[in-house]
Amino acid sequence: MHIDQIRDYCLSKKASTEDFPFDEETLVFKVLGKMFALVPLKRWERGEASINLKADPEYSEELRAEYHSIRPGYHMSKKHWNTLYIHEGELEPQFIKALIDHSYDRVVKGMTKKLRESLNNK
Repeated sequence: MHIDQIRDYCLSKKASTEDFPFDEETLVFKVLGKMFALVPLKRWERGEASINLKADPEYSEELRAEYHSIRPGYHMSKKHWNTLYIHEGELEPQFIKALIDHSYDRVVKGMTKKLRESLNNK
């Protein structure tokens, strides 16, 4: 999956935005100000494509056991975040999209009722 496809897909999610809150190298996708995906652009430039996504802790364990290219989140909470090493070629684009959906949904689920309602009104 190419970086432009990931960017377009993340931005297609309701009320999603992109930002560089940490540095000029880490592209962050947010929903109503809450992160759901992080893309280290320098790694993509070096041919080491990866993306950090939020996941249910139990599902994270299952994913890590089944896929070598899904590991605990790099520089993130290892319990709640995974890093997908896309450059290893193990993960199909549709599966990556499904994991982006899961991350987005987890973030929305963790929002206050008021924020979730505001998202539904957008």
